[in-house]
Amino acid sequence: MSKNVFVMINALGARGDGVGELGGKPVYVPFALPGERVTASIDEERKNGLYASLVSVKRASELRNTPACGHFAECGGCQLQHLNPETYREWVRDRAAFALKQHGIEGISVDDPFITPPATRRRVAMKAINTVDGVVMGFNRHASHQLVNLQSCPVTRSEIVGLLPSLRELLGAILPKGKMTGVHITVADSGIDVVVEAQNELSLHQREMCAAFANDHDLGAMHWQVGGFLDPVIIRREPVMKFAGAIVPLPPAIFIQATAECQQVMQEMAVKSCEGAGRVADLFSGIGTFTFPLAKAHQVLAVEGAKGALQVLEAGRNSAQRTGHSFKQIVTRHRDLFRRPLTAGELAGFDAVVIDPPRAGAQAQMEQLGQSAVKKIVSVSCNPNTFARDAKLLVDGGYTLQHLLPVGQFLWSSHIELVGVFERV
Repeated sequence: MSKNVFVMINALGARGDGVGELGGKPVYVPFALPGERVTASIDEERKNGLYASLVSVKRASELRNTPACGHFAECGGCQLQHLNPETYREWVRDRAAFALKQHGIEGISVDDPFITPPATRRRVAMKAINTVDGVVMGFNRHASHQLVNLQSCPVTRSEIVGLLPSLRELLGAILPKGKMTGVHITVADSGIDVVVEAQNELSLHQREMCAAFANDHDLGAMHWQVGGFLDPVIIRREPVMKFAGAIVPLPPAIFIQATAECQQVMQEMAVKSCEGAGRVADLFSGIGTFTFPLAKAHQVLAVEGAKGALQVLEAGRNSAQRTGHSFKQIVTRHRDLFRRPLTAGELAGFDAVVIDPPRAGAQAQMEQLGQSAVKKIVSVSCNPNTFARDAKLLVDGGYTLQHLLPVGQFLWSSHIELVGVFERV
């Protein structure tokens, strides 16, 4: 199905697409803006509307901005570089309010969003493939599995972008032709950690090449992974993160917040919201992003289902104890909160809860929190839809959503995060 049509764009959708109407059905056009008349190619019809590609803009909107990146509209990493900054900020705020409205929560005052600055993203997960013309490395093209050969990225930290040309040369000398490879680059607090998920093991000569590359570029560490086996090719400085003074070891490619700036804003909001509380539970604690800042003033129970992440947190706690850092008691518990949420009874005695689940949300745990006597709940989410679904459970349980901060951690993308503060009054 493919035909060109004229469409008047009336709004921006939840994924950043321009939304118009054709034959009584909504039509979604990526990279089009409200007020624009565009030519679009209808690619697919679904139950919820028509999906199209932008062919040309016949009348440009005053909202249109010059994109910061030459890869924009080709690379699938950003959807909204063409939108002026103030309207982008409004869209982030409206996206949060719309998600709540969809679940029957209205009249909430949404805080002015925090938008991450350019050139701050400190972790990327790219793909690479060795071709006859050299290594192509970058992100998927928009709506495609093909790769964009990334030459620049105004979102990502300069240390990562500057490493790419030399890393292409290294991989070109090692990777077999035509095999897709994963490349994870993280700027830890101790330096850059590179993890290559390849399909070929390293020879002695190739291992020496990787070690020389790490030395030449002052990497903290470089790992090579084949079939689930992680080979620490060279560790010049153990990758670590620092949370409120605690030094936490960072396993290769493990989850951390994408930017230090957004991490700090979310940490500060959680700590401020828990002021005056005694015992605090940190649910889905991960490696301790919130645990350690909270433990400066509170006894904290850190609960996490991933054993590896919890072991990292415990290592950070034990190290802090040995070096005399001033934290209150941190108790850890390994538990799958999806299958075995902490019950309302188990939550008795906790004054506050910080919860930061994956994109799927935490419906079962929120049901128990809604029945609990916890006075304050700080909910951190990377998915507005599941946040709103779970928020409805708390509101129905007698909580009031006092503050809601949208966070644009992935600059110019349609992905937003939320920090909500709920109180039982």
